Amino acid sequence: VPVVAVMTTGGGTRALTSLLGNLLGLQKLDLLDAVSYITGSSGSTWTLSHLYQSADWSRKDLSRPISEVRRHMTKCKLSCFSLESLNSYTMPRWSLGFALSLFLVNSQKNNHKLSDERQALSQGQNPLPIYMILNIKEDYSLSEFKEWVEFTPYEVGFLKYGAFIRAEDFGSKFFMGRLTKKLPESRICFMKGNVLRCKNLNCIKMYFIFNIIQTLHSATDEPSTLARSHELETYLVTPECGIMGIIRQILSERVMVSKFYNFLEGFQLHNEYLQSKSFCIWKDTVLENFPNQLTETAEFMCLADTAGYIDISYPPLMRPERKVDVVLHLNYSSGSQTLPLEEASKYFLKQGIPFPKIQLSEEEKKNLKECYIFEDTEIPEAPTVVFFPLVNDTFRKYKEPGVERSLAEMAQGNVDVSSIFSPYCLQSFTYTGEDFDKLVELTSYNIQNNKHLILQALNSAIEQKRQHKK
Repeated sequence: VPVVAVMTTGGGTRALTSLLGNLLGLQKLDLLDAVSYITGSSGSTWTLSHLYQSADWSRKDLSRPISEVRRHMTKCKLSCFSLESLNSYTMPRWSLGFALSLFLVNSQKNNHKLSDERQALSQGQNPLPIYMILNIKEDYSLSEFKEWVEFTPYEVGFLKYGAFIRAEDFGSKFFMGRLTKKLPESRICFMKGNVLRCKNLNCIKMYFIFNIIQTLHSATDEPSTLARSHELETYLVTPECGIMGIIRQILSERVMVSKFYNFLEGFQLHNEYLQSKSFCIWKDTVLENFPNQLTETAEFMCLADTAGYIDISYPPLMRPERKVDVVLHLNYSSGSQTLPLEEASKYFLKQGIPFPKIQLSEEEKKNLKECYIFEDTEIPEAPTVVFFPLVNDTFRKYKEPGVERSLAEMAQGNVDVSSIFSPYCLQSFTYTGEDFDKLVELTSYNIQNNKHLILQALNSAIEQKRQHKK
């Protein structure tokens, strides 16, 4: 039996909505229960964290969670920016001793935690969710330093070092591999809001308002009651010339990060780093020849969105222990639909990790189909990739696979997912009900309409495993 994984990209609320449609399509094909792993980054993790609050989500009709997300997606979000709401996001974490981290706008309080998702895995009833993010250094660009960090309901850790801790201990303080200060596990709404990219207009507004509030707080004569010696210093805006200084700060910001205590602090990995065979892959930073400058010396992890480097969540699936045979690549990123896959192929080739070579002509890229299969039959360890770009192709004429639209239904097939006027651009946090429904129906259709290619990839993987055993 082949090991099947779903790999998703980021893409804000577009990724959130599209993944729901893709999973609905897999469920309708009775293929969802064949998936062992689902990986996500950025917007797609919002979908996963919502679904995994239900212990049996993949066995139930997905229409209900989709309707719930639709209700929130079509609501106005302005109330989330009130002073009361902003204080409720930040004050409890400061008082508990957490480093200041950014937050995702939630329309209601949710106490769900990452470790709670174990209930959805206790009987193997759902795929294992894996959330991806990057650890970076503030003094280095992403091209110079980045490390993949993997989150599951069971553990959190660095792929490079093979170092993991329990999910419920993430955010607590460690030294030399020992837990020295236990902090409460963060609610997942803070975890999935780890980074906000300033090119997103709504995120700029939120960052702008938040920093104005911080500036007003700093202007008072009263001493802060929140300061503690063990906490990270709060990020304050002190503009040179009033409001324009704040605007200048926002527009010049490169990437915003969340900071959590580094559980590898003082672990002294550098003693063995250059000689040990354990660190044979994921060497892709300028500091590799200076192991004592890698991660163990930092008090805090600086976590950033994977889209700052490559908008993928492949790395956990490339761990040889997971033995993934088929990857369903669901792409929601903006810009070139093929770029994340092409960049992933080049990256893994450089790392010496088996992966198919991706070759599409410029003409093919301009007229993308709904589904492609990429495989490397000469390297049996390389997974077969079934690639689904976010496109609107035959859905324009067919409402279901093989069922043509009537003239009255043609408007429903007109879904703009690529132009600059698309309602699904990254700065959109609210959709109309019609736009939400169209995107779910499109992404569900694209999966169902290419059932034959998914089955082809599964059968090919079965045959490869047979040949490999011989």
